[in-house]
Amino acid sequence: MNLSEYISSGILEAYALGELSEKEKAEVEKDLLAYPELMAELNRIEDAQERLLLKAAVIPPASVRAGLIERIGKQSASVAELNKGRQISFWRLAAAASISIAIVASYFAFMYYERWKASESNLATLVAQNQKIAQDYNQVNERIDRMENDLKVMDNPNFQRVIMTGTPNAPGAMASVYWNEKTKEVYLSIQNMKELARDNQYQLWAIIDGKPVDAGVFDGNFAGLHKMKSVDKGAVLFAVTVEPRGGKPSPTMETMQVKGEVKKG
Repeated sequence: MNLSEYISSGILEAYALGELSEKEKAEVEKDLLAYPELMAELNRIEDAQERLLLKAAVIPPASVRAGLIERIGKQSASVAELNKGRQISFWRLAAAASISIAIVASYFAFMYYERWKASESNLATLVAQNQKIAQDYNQVNERIDRMENDLKVMDNPNFQRVIMTGTPNAPGAMASVYWNEKTKEVYLSIQNMKELARDNQYQLWAIIDGKPVDAGVFDGNFAGLHKMKSVDKGAVLFAVTVEPRGGKPSPTMETMQVKGEVKKG
C-alpha cells in the first residue's frame, strides 16, 4: 500500500467525521490495524478536530447553570430529530450544544433582568452578563463558520492535498497543503511542528520551474486551516523553512523543516 496516497485521499478525515458507510469503515479499521502510520495520522486528525471543538466551547455564567440541563436536553432532541436517518459527527453535535448553552443563558439573563430591573445594582450585573453572553455567542458562531469552511476545502476535489514530511532538521514534523491549481488558493494545515522563538517564523515555499516562490509566513501554533498566499500553476513541490520574522525573498535551505511533492495527473 502507498501510505502517502492513502493519507492524501482524505478517507481518514471522512472516517474521523463519521461520514463513511459501514463497509468503508470496516475496511479503514482493518488498514489502521495493519499500518501504524495510518493510526498515527488518524490520531493527528482527531487531535486537530478536538482542538477546534475546545476553542468553540462556551461556559455559561454560574447563575444560570441550574436550569440548563433540561433545556439543553430538549435542544439536543431537536437536533437529533432534524438529523434522523443520517450519522452526525461528534463535533457537529458539540458545536450545536455550545450554541444551545449560549441561547439558554441569554434567555435566563433576560428573565432575571425583567425580574430585578428595579434594582440598579442587579441590573448592572445582568447587563454585563448579557453582554458577555452575546460576545461569547458571536465567537462561537465565528469558530463554527471557520470549521465549516475548513471542511469545504478538505472535501473539495479541486483542492489537492500535498503532505509535507519532516527533513533531517525536524524528523517528526508534518504539515499539509491544500492547493487549488485552478483558483491558485492555498491553505495550510499543521499536524506536528514546534513553536519558534519570537524572532522567527515559518515560511512556505512553492517550487515552480525550478525556482522557489514565496507562499507566506506563519507561526506554528494554529489549529484548522490557515490561508496562505496564492500559488500559480506548475508547482511541483511545497516546502517550509525557518526564517526571520516577516520572511525573506529567498529560502534558507539549511533550515528546511518539511517538504512534499505535488502529484501529477
